[in-house]
Amino acid sequence: AGWFRRLLHKPKPSSVESSLNSSCSASSSPSSSSAESSGSSPSTSLAGSVRPSPISVSDINASGSARWTKSYDVCICHSEVDLELVEELVSYLEGQPESFRCFLQLRDATPGSAVVTELCDAVQNSHCWVMLITPSFLRDPWCKYQMHQALAEAPMANGRTIPVVKDVDRKDYPRELRSLYYIYMAVKEKSFKQIRDTVVRCEYAVGQWCNVTLVGWR
Repeated sequence: AGWFRRLLHKPKPSSVESSLNSSCSASSSPSSSSAESSGSSPSTSLAGSVRPSPISVSDINASGSARWTKSYDVCICHSEVDLELVEELVSYLEGQPESFRCFLQLRDATPGSAVVTELCDAVQNSHCWVMLITPSFLRDPWCKYQMHQALAEAPMANGRTIPVVKDVDRKDYPRELRSLYYIYMAVKEKSFKQIRDTVVRCEYAVGQWCNVTLVGWR
């Protein structure tokens, strides 16, 4: 009886504490952007109404931002056969207001340096890595090597490895990437924008998956 009376007279938490606890619960919940895009019920996630804060160009270019801890914003891993498409992608990213710094092997590799060294350095000195998965990529041993280096650099992904699939059958898709969301390149301009949005959020959402609508490999 004594403990029951004490429970009834236990003081309620202050409104400040309640507000703080509510905020912490919402911020620790996983993003529901994928669930919303697939038509899932909002009740499946506590963060259904939470939206990431918009990232301005001034935030990205701030001298103290985490962006400048790496030499490149994004490393493009691709087969030489797909160079023309990759050059279009690089031109698009570098022409954005954020002026993304892209590593393009045939343009930025140091002449006379070993291929293995250049591939490893490119992965380590970039915030994220776009893998252009095409039939030519799957046949290129150097592409597979760089893919494995990227996965080793960030085993839990965290949005840093960005697979972009083009003209590849499901049975041929790399098993190493099947746990990651990917962008399917059908309309080139739309896919370029998805890649750009992913790179932006990757740089400033440390420890969280980039909140963009991607296609999942099931």
